[in-house]
Amino acid sequence: MKTHDLDAFDLKILDRLQANNRTSLSEIGKAVNLSAAAVQRRVRRMEDAKIIQANVAVVDPPAVGRPITLIVEVHLDSEQADILDNARNEFASVPEVQQCYYVTGAADFILIITATSMEEYAALSHRLFLENPNVKHFSTNVAMSRVKVSLAIPVEHGG
Repeated sequence: MKTHDLDAFDLKILDRLQANNRTSLSEIGKAVNLSAAAVQRRVRRMEDAKIIQANVAVVDPPAVGRPITLIVEVHLDSEQADILDNARNEFASVPEVQQCYYVTGAADFILIITATSMEEYAALSHRLFLENPNVKHFSTNVAMSRVKVSLAIPVEHGG
């Protein structure tokens, strides 16, 4: 399913689900003028097409003992394919890494990491960056506060 395969109903459904994916199909149907069965078919089609990639709970990090968010720029020694692939795989395998982006610009990767303490992050950074011969250097920014955190995608629709 390509973007142009999404009609106004699909986009309105996605808006509702991104705001609260526990909204009942009948409530969504009323809001978008479709039956609950039609909404269910559309949701299933978007899940099958991987447009809807997951239904997850958004957890407050401090509430579960992970109050520190760090934004890390990682610079690799080389941009050889095998080194990039190894870095991608390593970063993706670490539970504390919430997000990992391969980027253009000065850094090669930007990581969003959560930690219980600076001591935990120090140990993690030692393992991920200092012990890795392919990491040239890294720079860490500590978030002072979470101003906005969202994975919601703005979707365009008429109305």
